[in-house]
Amino acid sequence: MSKKKAAQIKPLSDRVVVKALEESEQMRGGLYIPDTAKEKPSQGEVVAVGPGKISDDGTRLDMDVSVGDKVLYGKYSGTDVTLDGQEYLILRESDVLAIIQ
Repeated sequence: MSKKKAAQIKPLSDRVVVKALEESEQMRGGLYIPDTAKEKPSQGEVVAVGPGKISDDGTRLDMDVSVGDKVLYGKYSGTDVTLDGQEYLILRESDVLAIIQ
């Protein structure tokens, strides 16, 4: 169902739409972490990818990430958006630090 919603988002240029992967609510010691104390996730799944940036000579550069990739991104990167009750993060491809394989 979330992939159907994500299909409504069409990022432009070299932007990527990521759905954050939720961390578990329980720590190793069995303590529960309230929502206000949780850190912003830095891992997510790519749900939409723009067509790529246009270079100085007018050619379009291919994107290195694709839909379905699990990625790491900077903790304070991008812009948070909510669409149909689902939270997403829109960021530039350069804000993606790595693809998790």
